Amino acid sequence: MPSRELPVLGYGAANVGNLFRALTDDEAWEILDAAWESGIRYFDTAPHYGLGLSERRLGAFLQTKPRDEFVLSTKVGRLLRPNPEHTGGLDTAHDFHVRDDLMRAWDFSDAGIRASLDESRERLGLERIDMLYLHDPERHDLDLAIDSAFPALERLRAEHEVSEIGIGSMVSEALTRAVREADLDTIMVAGRFTLLEQPAAADVLPACDDTGTGIVAASVFNSGLLAQSEPRRDGRYEYGALPDQLWARLVRIADVCRAHDVPLPAAAIQFPLQAASVRSVVVGGSRPAQLRQNAEYAALGIPADLWAELADEGLIPGGADA
Repeated sequence: MPSRELPVLGYGAANVGNLFRALTDDEAWEILDAAWESGIRYFDTAPHYGLGLSERRLGAFLQTKPRDEFVLSTKVGRLLRPNPEHTGGLDTAHDFHVRDDLMRAWDFSDAGIRASLDESRERLGLERIDMLYLHDPERHDLDLAIDSAFPALERLRAEHEVSEIGIGSMVSEALTRAVREADLDTIMVAGRFTLLEQPAAADVLPACDDTGTGIVAASVFNSGLLAQSEPRRDGRYEYGALPDQLWARLVRIADVCRAHDVPLPAAAIQFPLQAASVRSVVVGGSRPAQLRQNAEYAALGIPADLWAELADEGLIPGGADA
């Protein structure tokens, strides 16, 4: 069960790990400062993000803030180790513009999970990490995660090394199985419970309701499709072209939002929060203005009639409490 209340809006710090484009340390600091000044008090990162760069930059920033004023989560499952094939290139195969002198090494053992936590603490420069997610275990071995990694996380929680444990994934089947077969507090659902599509409503949300597991919704803009009020037909979806059927759905959702005078991105941020099990929405951002705008969208009043109309048209499941 979740141990504390989470802020409604969080910042996912992949961008300050040089996701998609390189940022200077000063640019990354300005983004994090904009998040803080906008009232954001939940920050999520991972060793995977920029081969540790996200953790280092985020930690340097958060060291200047009172520790009891923010919630911090990171992830385990991939250890960072020297890359024997490093030739001076960049980690663009994973979309990060950082030197690829390190490599990611899967390790779901007890020792590996503990090492990951300790190494994250060192990079962050912070001893206390509140929440620990197992990162994308289905990409390695979900059975091993169930048998080894989650029990290791449960032991860390029992030892009060972290307050909450969970899984972060964009695969509904992995999320559902983890919720039902491990003793988790909160899971991070990436891109599977959004205003545009809600496959997690069929299995992940019922599992969380049954077990009392909380949800953090991430990737709520569907690769940017919902990030602006006027959708673009050439938008990318799941690393490819946007299918015609989904484009038609997106256009209709945008029309409904426009009729209610609600910006599409505001509805995208607030939609997951209509579900009782969703504790927080985590958004990214690579420019300070994006963080300020997202905070405004999160606080915007949205009429219940908008959710009702979307539900009546079958665009979201079952009404406002999706």
